[in-house]
Amino acid sequence: MVLDRDTIKKITDFVYTKPRTIQEISVLLDVNWRTAERYVERISEETGSISARTFRKGTRGALKIVFWNNLERIHSSELQERIFRRIESGGKKTDFSPFDIYQYISDDKRRAVLYQTKRGSEKERIKDYLRTTRNQILSFSGSVSWINSKEKDEKLIDVVRAMAENNISVKIISRVTVDSMKNVRSLLAINDEIGKKVIEIRHAKQPLRGFVIDSDIARFREVINPFEIEDSEISKDLLLFYEIYDKEWIEWLQKIFWHIFRTAIPAEKRIKDLDSIRNIYTV
Repeated sequence: MVLDRDTIKKITDFVYTKPRTIQEISVLLDVNWRTAERYVERISEETGSISARTFRKGTRGALKIVFWNNLERIHSSELQERIFRRIESGGKKTDFSPFDIYQYISDDKRRAVLYQTKRGSEKERIKDYLRTTRNQILSFSGSVSWINSKEKDEKLIDVVRAMAENNISVKIISRVTVDSMKNVRSLLAINDEIGKKVIEIRHAKQPLRGFVIDSDIARFREVINPFEIEDSEISKDLLLFYEIYDKEWIEWLQKIFWHIFRTAIPAEKRIKDLDSIRNIYTV
């Protein structure tokens, strides 16, 4: 489906003034409501600027409303704003613990697991979570090194490739630097292999490591290294996984992602600029 910039602008300008129904958007564009719905879904996935919500779902009077996703007003509370400022100012994974989000989620909408292990890759289960994605995955990453892992003899990059082939949108914020370029190139190459741009990566340093899958779950990873803690009482790495199912907090985390993503530099631009650097070092 080709969605040109003029159509995107028409829809976003229309929704910006006030919430609209899918039917109103279809009349504006002179297309059927199914096409209008697909356009809305595409814009939501690509830019995060609009969202849709169905009211009275499952009834004959069900109504789908499209509204402006105000990224300038990310926070619904001072607490969330304070947490965001800490995330925004952090550049390394040690600068922020996902527990500082997890602790505010009610018990029935969260889950956490801790492992004491030196090598925890077999505990990741990234593959299982990726395969639950229906429409879109948002990835907070450091260097996308996780794509090189194997789980049950299957490379995770192959799982991502299968997702892309099934038109599942993959958005990633990660460092795009000399040390991560190989990983980034490997992911972007999938777009060329399948002939469509489904995977998009942008350069940003931020402390979170994890995924937001559709609007269903946010899962973050944290490693606590005893050598990085003064007078540590632990002798092995602690590997923690935090899962959040609270819809309001997931929506907030999606807004955090889009806030960082929309102002970050596209990976292709970063790679081009990095490639322009000549290595004149000689031994």
